[in-house]
Amino acid sequence: MRRAALAVLAAVLLVGACSSPDEKPAPPPKPDLSGKPAAVAVNAGPFASGPVRAPEKGALVGAWIKPDELTHVGRLAAVDSLENDLGRRLSIINTYRRFEQMVGTQSDKEFLAQGATLMVSWATGDNRSILDGEHDELIRKQADAIRKIHQPVLLRMRWEMDRPNLRATMWSGADYVAAWKYVRAIFRQEGADNVSWVWCPTAEGFARGDAPAFYPGDDQVDWTCVDVYAGETFRPIGQLMGPFLQWAAAHPKPIVIGEFGVAKAWGSAGRAAWLKDASRTFKANPQIKAVAYFESDPEGNGPTKQFQLTGDKKAFGAFHAMARDPYFNP
Repeated sequence: MRRAALAVLAAVLLVGACSSPDEKPAPPPKPDLSGKPAAVAVNAGPFASGPVRAPEKGALVGAWIKPDELTHVGRLAAVDSLENDLGRRLSIINTYRRFEQMVGTQSDKEFLAQGATLMVSWATGDNRSILDGEHDELIRKQADAIRKIHQPVLLRMRWEMDRPNLRATMWSGADYVAAWKYVRAIFRQEGADNVSWVWCPTAEGFARGDAPAFYPGDDQVDWTCVDVYAGETFRPIGQLMGPFLQWAAAHPKPIVIGEFGVAKAWGSAGRAAWLKDASRTFKANPQIKAVAYFESDPEGNGPTKQFQLTGDKKAFGAFHAMARDPYFNP
């Protein structure tokens, strides 16, 4: 017994000594692009999607584009640059706001004037402090700011609420649902009826099984949503978001892929193949009515969390082909 235990310990130490978190992952196999997509689950509708109407056919395409400088000029320049490279306007511009940051900035208004729909990813705070009324004034101020836009807006209230590192402020699914209803009631009181409410957890949350506990209900949500990445693991997008698609098929809501991306760690050819697979998977699931790429290399992240396509000819070419596909220009 003792000899066997020592052998196991030696093996563990050897593995630990031979591996490093800084090592680049091994080149992955290309996703299988033959046959059927990895996951197909469809609710045929009809869909009541709120003020931002889902297209009857096809899907809208958009992105978050990280600017060189977080200024109005920087935001406009970043979007203009990507749109010029794509040869088309984006239908959806994803934009991130802290709890206290208001919608309706100069760049917001310019994107709206160009015909884009804003998808506001709003990082609301501690759910229990919201329910205690500590942020009522701030919530009303945001509701008023969005109402004054006078155009339909997609609002992702505390997207990725199912992430384990947010549990200290989300508390539980029940707390999140109660806070969602509380905030939505304030928006209703303020007459902010130009909002389509988007519920957007992570693909991992559905794989774990804990994301559904955060769902506020079909009467509270206009669009369902998921964020899905080939980051730490490299699998076809249909496999990564398959549990979400199965869940969403039971709910008569259009789907927006709020964020999707494939990491630089997987190489240009692998990234291009993954994006081609993503395009065909979106098209095979017509309940998906909008998709938004995460065009960003967040600072301080390793190669498995760097998603910018610009500068990667093969990968960008695959995204360019998707963006120019008539299916994504409804």
